[in-house]
Amino acid sequence: MTLRAAIYARFSSDLQRDRSIDDQIALCRSDAERQGYVIVATFSDRALSGASIHRREGIKGLLGVARSGAFDIVIAESMSRIGRDQEDRAGIRKRLHFANVRLATPVDGIVSSLTDGIRAVIDSQQLEDLKHQIRRGMEGVVRDGRHAGGRAYGYRAVPGKPGELEIVPAEAAIVRRIFERYLAGEMPRQIAHALNAENIPPPRGAWWGSSALQGSSKRKNGILQNDLYVGRIVWNKSHKRLDPDTGRRVNRPNPEVEWKSANAPHLRIIEDALFLAVQAQRRSRSFLSPRQRIKPRRILSGLLRCGACGSGMSVKDIDHGRPRIVCTQAKEAGTCGNRRTYYLDAIERATVAGLKDRLCDHAALKWYIRCYNNERQRIAGQAVSSRERLETALSAAEKAIERSVGLVLRGVLTEQEASVRLPELRREADALRLELARVETPPKLAVLHPANIDRYLRDLDRLEELLRENAADGEAAPLQAFRALVNKVTVQPSVGKDPVPIVVEGRLAALAVPEQPRGGTWCRVRVSNPRPAVYKTAALPLS
Repeated sequence: MTLRAAIYARFSSDLQRDRSIDDQIALCRSDAERQGYVIVATFSDRALSGASIHRREGIKGLLGVARSGAFDIVIAESMSRIGRDQEDRAGIRKRLHFANVRLATPVDGIVSSLTDGIRAVIDSQQLEDLKHQIRRGMEGVVRDGRHAGGRAYGYRAVPGKPGELEIVPAEAAIVRRIFERYLAGEMPRQIAHALNAENIPPPRGAWWGSSALQGSSKRKNGILQNDLYVGRIVWNKSHKRLDPDTGRRVNRPNPEVEWKSANAPHLRIIEDALFLAVQAQRRSRSFLSPRQRIKPRRILSGLLRCGACGSGMSVKDIDHGRPRIVCTQAKEAGTCGNRRTYYLDAIERATVAGLKDRLCDHAALKWYIRCYNNERQRIAGQAVSSRERLETALSAAEKAIERSVGLVLRGVLTEQEASVRLPELRREADALRLELARVETPPKLAVLHPANIDRYLRDLDRLEELLRENAADGEAAPLQAFRALVNKVTVQPSVGKDPVPIVVEGRLAALAVPEQPRGGTWCRVRVSNPRPAVYKTAALPLS
């Protein structure tokens, strides 16, 4: 029996070439021909590290197709291409084993659990060794008085001299101006507003923000904390660690004893006295009372958006105990024209009241489910048509294989003729099976779940009580249920005493069973807030 094989290839760095993928596939294809395998599929991940399975759609696609029985073996140049993390490697191997799919490499042949376990330890250690070698090389760069970090505002790289920087006079003047204005008493937000008003290009992005100036006290970054401006290169202030649940690298500060520094007087832009005075002023401004440090979580924390520019909204001030919010971009950078402030409690109550009113409208929800099911049935109809076509073609290919075998047994077809004809027929059948495995199965219809709706309504009743008592707790079940349903609350600009339009976007997936499309289903609810005590709701457009 001829085994069906899939090839997997990967390279990890943007500095490598796509040619690397072609070379790996050619090597694996050559090995498959020697072993007598038939290649039915290839999968690849370009410029993605093997340190995590996250973001590697190629390997995920391979595992998905493997469950359909489309191939019997996976060939890779080496097991390090499959992954370098021991946990990910074991998980991939376990899933392939469950699908009755084996792993092989040109060097090791069929890879056993013992062989891969040993190699996984070696590959993981090589990754750690590579990290240490890179860090050692960067320490050498710093000792030589060169810069080991990314681009710093006020400087540019010297062409042909890695790590060497030179001062950009125009940007250096802006740096001096920032330090002087801060020492004169201006806040970072005011300085950012002035730079944006003058259309001065920022270090990155479209506009200056106060965070670019003041940075983080823990990470010691930002223009006002950058030692490079006094001719001192400081490296290793932080390190990145891979989050195993998300595959993202999280930046964490290092203790000061681990920092590496070197003098670089040719990079000085400001004097030591000015830099030290600014640091002292920063420390004097950084004091927060216990009351200021402890900020209770509000029901709309992280959900509010400005309808004019799309940026988030944040607290501007407290008016007689009531927090007022404003567009963050208008506050921090002064580049948004929506400078109106809104009472946060009024927005919260309008949002909860509008959402509750919409959830009570069962006719609208049933209309949504009907539209959703009609669309899913339309998509399913296309999948059914495609499935029927592929099944018919596969049946014809399998019958052709049976006829050819029968002709060989009866002596009508010679073995030489069969050796040419049968592999072609089998490749055609395998390709059809692979395509058939990728066709989405028809979905089940969604229906409203009354118990879920009733539960949400009870939670919203309780949430209204919490808002009236000003006791919204981040751990409270009603608040968690609300935030699970709502994705974004957009406050649209309004003029004078006109009603404030609020658009609530959220998922209706939790109210319907049994199956939803990936990513959930969405609705938009429009409500208006003319006065703190009076709320109106408009029609419910669903999308």
